[in-house]
Amino acid sequence: MLHGTHNAIEDPRNEEIFISINGEFFKRNEAKISVFDSGYLVGDGIWEGFRLKKGKLIFIKEHLNRLWQSAKAVHMNFPFTKEELVEQVWSILNKNKMTDGVHVRLMVTRGIKKTPSQDPRLTISGPNVVIIPEYKKADETTKKKGITLFTSTIRRGSPDYLDPRLNCHSKLHEVQALIQAIEAGYDEALMLDINGFVSTCNATNFFMVKNGEVWTSTGEYCMNGITRGNIIRVCQENGIPVYQKNFSLFEVYDADECFVTGSFGGVTPVTKIDGREIENRQNWSMSLKLSELYEQLVQQEIDA
Repeated sequence: MLHGTHNAIEDPRNEEIFISINGEFFKRNEAKISVFDSGYLVGDGIWEGFRLKKGKLIFIKEHLNRLWQSAKAVHMNFPFTKEELVEQVWSILNKNKMTDGVHVRLMVTRGIKKTPSQDPRLTISGPNVVIIPEYKKADETTKKKGITLFTSTIRRGSPDYLDPRLNCHSKLHEVQALIQAIEAGYDEALMLDINGFVSTCNATNFFMVKNGEVWTSTGEYCMNGITRGNIIRVCQENGIPVYQKNFSLFEVYDADECFVTGSFGGVTPVTKIDGREIENRQNWSMSLKLSELYEQLVQQEIDA
């Protein structure tokens, strides 16, 4: 059975949803894009994933800022403003009459190519914008049970060839890492940086707790996670010592607690890494506290 931080409760309403492609609405089974699309041909695209909760797009400002930063990094020019893109998001949400418990996947590719090629000069259209909203509620059994991690031999890349902070469609190395973990009998993959320090996971960001301190990687070789940043923020605002630093598996194996973070699952405890049980000396007290503080931050976002 599938188990991991993206476990969602099945919702039959998703069979009838509409999907937005460049502002046009299509039924789920009719939503298609050209085989000449840059994203399909060479992974030339960027994306964001965020939630609709109680009528509010959670941390949408931070997600849009990250999307625009990614666009600058790959030299992709948007023919729309942030406000216009948000209008597209709301259009498809309203079409589906969605107000709560929704996860939105927003993808932007460079556009349609004249012929299969990496060359951006052969792009003959503007960017393709696909918005997939789905009713998705995280399965709470994942939080209660926790997840297991396996350290992959696939490393997080160096910023000078594919910056790990870039939220791009080229995710093959993360898929390879996850496959290694699954084949080893684990839920997800833990990934090291090019220097052998703990970086991140294949789809979430990694934290460990030691003597009341929260540790995460330096941020140089990990995903630029919105939830990661918010966990660091709530630690700082609530007097919890938090450090972005280099640390190795030597420290991780002796951690008091470990957890991962993501926009969909929030804070999820880790129970085992590479065959070593996390001793959980604090009965997940820090993980539970940070999960509660994070949900309070989400509520502030809703109330704002």
